[in-house]
Amino acid sequence: MARKFDSKRLVIATHNAGKLREISALLAPFGIECLSAGQLGLPEPEETGTTFAENALIKAHAAAKASQLPALADDSGLSVTALGGRPGVYTADWAERQWFEGDPGRDWYMAMGKVEGLLCEQGDDVDRSCWFSCTLAIAWPEGDEVVYEGRVNGTFSWPPRGTMGFGYDPVFVPEGRDMTFAQLDPEEKHKISHRADAFAKLVAEQFGS
Repeated sequence: MARKFDSKRLVIATHNAGKLREISALLAPFGIECLSAGQLGLPEPEETGTTFAENALIKAHAAAKASQLPALADDSGLSVTALGGRPGVYTADWAERQWFEGDPGRDWYMAMGKVEGLLCEQGDDVDRSCWFSCTLAIAWPEGDEVVYEGRVNGTFSWPPRGTMGFGYDPVFVPEGRDMTFAQLDPEEKHKISHRADAFAKLVAEQFGS
């Protein structure tokens, strides 16, 4: 049996404000106070895993140990069929770190452009199907852990559209829609995203009857 979450405070192992907002919104119905690793000044551990689950667990355990609170980490990424599943687990690495007014950030437009460039090299008829994967890991200071995985299929669209969301959202059109994740109302995105899929599994096991 997986350990059950029984705390009112949860550390979200991220320094990404957009990711914190999404996860906080998904957990709001359960009255859980979410604090980010960034707000607590926790360092970002080196993500040495070769799968989403490995990296999520690395981040969750590091945050739980440092804060002595349960911690939730998400490792997610975009996989493109014509690129053999790349960038996949290296999704964030394709967005090279830049410095903006003294703060480190990632150049997501550069990352999206890399994908588009590689697709264009394969010609006009290239398969643009892709998918977002999300792995959620909860870790406790005592060392317990649970993992949940989600996915949403879609199409890689160019040029980027929309100002909501983050990461590769401006180029991802989910199946059955004609707008990108960055154009969808956040509440609508929360219903269909890869993160929502993983969260549905988490909620069913952690908060279900």
